[in-house]
Amino acid sequence: MPDSPSIPDGATAVVFYDGECGLCEQCVAWCLNRDRHRRLRFAPLQGKTFASLEASEKPTDLSTMVVWDARGLHQESDATLAMLSGIGGPWRAVALMGRALPRALRNVAYRFVARRRYRWFGSGDACRVPRDQEAACFLP
Repeated sequence: MPDSPSIPDGATAVVFYDGECGLCEQCVAWCLNRDRHRRLRFAPLQGKTFASLEASEKPTDLSTMVVWDARGLHQESDATLAMLSGIGGPWRAVALMGRALPRALRNVAYRFVARRRYRWFGSGDACRVPRDQEAACFLP
């Protein structure tokens, strides 16, 4: 990915999320509350950072969370587990346990929730505005 942006200094991963999804917004807030070392960066799928990312496996729709780390792009349940690993601490162990489940089974559950996320969690008109202490964790 020579023309793609690099993962920012101090970060282990970038979490791309649907900036108009209530569930995604809650997920980002949950991560911010647990990522004490600020290892994760966040960017909306609708933003410039995701648009400039060049990867053959890059999804073209907004139905999945995407995590970009040193191992590449992760989607669906793999993205969720990569995000947990990126937070570190006990969440890394949770991610390892999650990988014990077959990917196909994990993705069935992921897709079930993804198809209903707007109905269950609502949608917004714009991406979340970070608080001052969180601003450095967000990319355009």
